[in-house]
Amino acid sequence: MSAPGSALIEARGVSVRLDGRGILTGIDLDVRAGEILALVGPNGAGKSTLLSVLSGDASPNEGEVTLLGRPIGDYRALELARLRSVLTQANAVSFPFRVIEIVQMGRNPWMRGSTVDDDREAVIRAVEAADVEHLLGRRFTSLSGGEQARVSLARVLAQSTDIVFLDEPTAALDLRHQEEVMRVARGLAAQGRAVVVVVHDLSLAGAYADRIALLDSGRLDALGTPAEVMTAERVSRVYGLEVRIHRLGASGRPVVLPLRD
Repeated sequence: MSAPGSALIEARGVSVRLDGRGILTGIDLDVRAGEILALVGPNGAGKSTLLSVLSGDASPNEGEVTLLGRPIGDYRALELARLRSVLTQANAVSFPFRVIEIVQMGRNPWMRGSTVDDDREAVIRAVEAADVEHLLGRRFTSLSGGEQARVSLARVLAQSTDIVFLDEPTAALDLRHQEEVMRVARGLAAQGRAVVVVVHDLSLAGAYADRIALLDSGRLDALGTPAEVMTAERVSRVYGLEVRIHRLGASGRPVVLPLRD
């Protein structure tokens, strides 16, 4: 594990264009050990694209992303898979694998690099954290969308990497499991891992993130603590909707409420 607060991933001047349209423009951002960085913003703001670029799954048209001081594009696939894990929005599996087999797939990058006991313990921890013990014998294709999302999270957790990318991990989940997923993310950060999460629920981001990156039309509108980023003026401007911000306790963590008639 790296020292808490140290930059594991650095993005400088990152821009992405698709079909001549700017998706990301001039992004400067660090991903730090021991913290949750939440990527928020309206639909189409570039959150998932930024997550893909930071994780090395996509390349920018301009700028550079480094992982541990080395250009992320220079890493071999296996090296990258042992350093960072990625939960994407798409959880589709074509074959009717059992849930336990899906979770065990998270250990594939460590084949010949870990013991059977290491693999077993990693899978057990992941299954418990994602609350899928009762699903292990079922076929993945028979699960609900929320159940599939939690199984996919367990697979990512079983990969046991120091950097974890989660793209909308709470989108298909009920209220209880949304909170549990974010608590899992909080626990990973407490262990010294770096967690980057795309989340639409601003109050959820405000409750659990150490820093928030607010994107607007592909640009980084604000970056800082939840209390710094989540102001009524800024959120209302970026989302085009008047909101009220309630701040909780001494931490000032924000709860975002839309103003309704």
